[in-house]
Amino acid sequence: MSTVRRVAILGGVRIPFCRQNTAYADVGNLGMSVRTLGALVERFGLHGKQLGEVAMGAVIKHPSDWNLGREAALSSGLSPLTPGITLQRACGTSLDSIITVANKIAVGQIESGIGGGSDTTSDVPIVYGKALRSRLLAANRAKTTGDKIKALVSGFRFSELKPEFPGVAEPRTGKSMGAHCEDMAKQWNISREDQDAWAVSSHKKLAAAYESGFFSDMVVPFRGVERDNILRPDTNLEKLATLKPAFDKVSGRGTLTAANSTPLTDGASAVLLGSEQWAVDNGLEVQAYLRDAHVSAVDFVHGEGLLMAPTIAVAEILKRNNLTLQDFDIYEIHEAFAAQVLCTLRAWESADYCRERLGLDAPLGAIDPAKINPMGSSLAAGHPFAATGGRVIAAAAKQLAQRGGGRALVSICTAGGMGVVAIVER
Repeated sequence: MSTVRRVAILGGVRIPFCRQNTAYADVGNLGMSVRTLGALVERFGLHGKQLGEVAMGAVIKHPSDWNLGREAALSSGLSPLTPGITLQRACGTSLDSIITVANKIAVGQIESGIGGGSDTTSDVPIVYGKALRSRLLAANRAKTTGDKIKALVSGFRFSELKPEFPGVAEPRTGKSMGAHCEDMAKQWNISREDQDAWAVSSHKKLAAAYESGFFSDMVVPFRGVERDNILRPDTNLEKLATLKPAFDKVSGRGTLTAANSTPLTDGASAVLLGSEQWAVDNGLEVQAYLRDAHVSAVDFVHGEGLLMAPTIAVAEILKRNNLTLQDFDIYEIHEAFAAQVLCTLRAWESADYCRERLGLDAPLGAIDPAKINPMGSSLAAGHPFAATGGRVIAAAAKQLAQRGGGRALVSICTAGGMGVVAIVER
């Protein structure tokens, strides 16, 4: 291994993100990944090229999707000598995939690679219950036809046919992410009005970014869709005020709705990374550099907010890099819920929280709202769990390239009480 090298972000591609059970209902992770990687290969002239690694990920996947990274790479146009790996860290999956590739480049193990991910909430794995699985396995082990039939029918109950769907609740609390975020919103006194306003702003920003042509070389058409079909440019506070709470439906204090929470989404993204020399050798322009990344976790089982881990991860990465929270030109904060973003911002401004939880002498302070998610974020684009990180990194790098310099802070909260953050600069 050599000394640490700078890791160049050369650009990213994604397909439009789509609400579940719409345009991509019958595609699945592999189909979305192949289309996305193929578009990246085409954009950067990588046909037949051997890269050091393709790291992809998915949160919801079938057993047959045993190595999406490798299988998608084999169908992408890259050299079949390009290895592939599949990773998973809930909503931080594609950011972690990018970090994995970047770390290999930084220490000289590889010269180039692709990080990304896909997710479908339409093509979900549905499995039989334990009783029926045991029955089928017993029948498979039986030697004679009679024994097989006996294993299948003896004591059979129709209730065994009830399928099991992927879990949507935290295994250790039994509560959904939305229910956990409702608790956070109450703890931090985040109003319904502020959440709705944040959601409206996200839609307006994303719509403006599309109109400006920002996504013209980043979002590739797929299945007849050219823009994220969750985007509602005409949304307004009056419309959002009519919606009922989506998670806390009984207390009368619920503030999270279908509009200020991300919908279940299908989609894929991918980002090309390389050493500076590899970029020069292949005639590719560097958009930005991945300076550092960090992951933290919270003890949500014993009372901490499930989605508050980014507050800790950001504090730790700032300390390591001798930076303040205000030393950034862009803040890309994943909008799992409007309340999550608002809780995070309020925590950073809280002297008590920063002292007691982060161990700081003073609060991290406020951020200029105009610098947060300038091109819109997950509330408007949607959130395919394993694709959001790739979307965010690609958007941050391109914004810095257009500005001609600067620094971006990327923050993603995840299920399981974790936060993945990164610093991108040019």
